[in-house]
Amino acid sequence: MGLAKTEMFTDQQNEIALFAKVFGHPARVSILQHLFKTDSCVCGDLVNEIGLAQPTISQHLKELKHLGLIKGNVEGTSVCYCIHKENWTAMKTVMSEFLNQDLTEKEDCC
Repeated sequence: MGLAKTEMFTDQQNEIALFAKVFGHPARVSILQHLFKTDSCVCGDLVNEIGLAQPTISQHLKELKHLGLIKGNVEGTSVCYCIHKENWTAMKTVMSEFLNQDLTEKEDCC
């Protein structure tokens, strides 16, 4: 059997693609913006803030948490979420290196 598509690429390339995927949905972008704006743990008010159904919000939170951009703590019967600041900083470094490749001096190609 052949290689999985992701096995053909470096760890860094796969990581960049995962970050791009997580930013590829406006609901996840909105959740991240709300968590930054609130600047504290958010417990349950995302449904009212974002305007999507609870299962949909939960799925997007799961994606963000799986990638490590947010973290969650159980408080009573709910889970409270906040930005995982160390992982966010690491993601910014990886993405900046990728996005800033055009800043190095090179000859025009075309």
